[in-house]
Amino acid sequence: MNYTIYTPTRILSGRGQLNNLHMQKFPGKKAMIVISNGKSARINGYLDRTQNELTAAGITYSVFDKVQANPLKSVIEEGAVFVRESGCDFIIALGGGSVMDAAKIIAMLAPQPSSDLWEYVGGATGRQHPLIKEPLPWIAITTTAGTGSEADQWGVITNPETKEKIGCGGYDSLFAVLAIVDPDLMVSVPSTFTAYQGFDTLFHSVEGYISRFHNLFSDMVERTAIENVGKYLARAVKDGSDYEAREGMAFANTMSGYSMVTGTCTSEHSMEHAMSAYHSNLPHGAGLIMISKEYFTHFINKHDCDDRFISMAKFLGKNNAKEPMDFITALTDLQKACSVDGLKMSDYGINKEEAMTMAKNARATMGGLFACDPTPLTDKECAAVYEKSYK
Repeated sequence: MNYTIYTPTRILSGRGQLNNLHMQKFPGKKAMIVISNGKSARINGYLDRTQNELTAAGITYSVFDKVQANPLKSVIEEGAVFVRESGCDFIIALGGGSVMDAAKIIAMLAPQPSSDLWEYVGGATGRQHPLIKEPLPWIAITTTAGTGSEADQWGVITNPETKEKIGCGGYDSLFAVLAIVDPDLMVSVPSTFTAYQGFDTLFHSVEGYISRFHNLFSDMVERTAIENVGKYLARAVKDGSDYEAREGMAFANTMSGYSMVTGTCTSEHSMEHAMSAYHSNLPHGAGLIMISKEYFTHFINKHDCDDRFISMAKFLGKNNAKEPMDFITALTDLQKACSVDGLKMSDYGINKEEAMTMAKNARATMGGLFACDPTPLTDKECAAVYEKSYK
């Protein structure tokens, strides 16, 4: 029955909310606008619109456009130097989960005396020193419905030298001061990535719902997120201009962000981080989809939370669900409806022989999430999930 809630971010949610940015209270005078190294923010006009809003508010800015799909340690460190040299006193993330993750960790690193991010993170090789100075404030403008990163205080960063993809941050001071969740900015996301991002949203809440640390509040937001994904994801994948579906997924996304604040993910996320730590071209959502059926079937076979799997099947729309495996049926049906049921690890260069290596990496770098599993997952069992998922 116990839970703790701290969600200080002011969230403006709904169509057209980007147009209200200029009317908000800003935490500084010069913004570092963080965008991806792709073209979408510029081509779709989102960067121009954001810059115009800042100009209308009397805010100056500089643009940092180096963030990859799986943000790298080196880019975070480059971004921190950029902040100092450009004189920016707050950060705006304009993009999806990777951009928001990068922005908040740049905000954390920039004021610190060391420019080595690994001084302040954990994992297998991080030195996990305490922060010397408070992070810079940051604003989230999300253009995808995937990670819920606008609502939480963590960022996922990859160190390719040590093969670690880990959660960084976690400080209360890393919550965004303001978040804009405008579904109008999401209609340009291609169908495949809409699906990948939508399943990331789903698994945040599914994992949280079966976690050992679920509670009344996390149950509430997770159920809402799962129901919205079940109702709207396939529609958004089929027709990106279905605004009702985009709005439903945007809401699910933020709710799954709250899931991570009030509850927690489980080792599925650790396992995918290991996959993309070794294979950086693997989209996070795609990796989660690949292992999801075997992962959740493993816990169903343990019969530790049967009622919760039955409930989640119903949340996804299978109203006559009576058995835990009905959740796997509902999950499979949704993956088929979104045309992502045929994903193959081999398409991303993953070999079946890597299973134990990835299992050990997942525990070494993101071991905390294994403690959240409904029943303990051994390295051997973890490797077996990879092997059974392989195709």
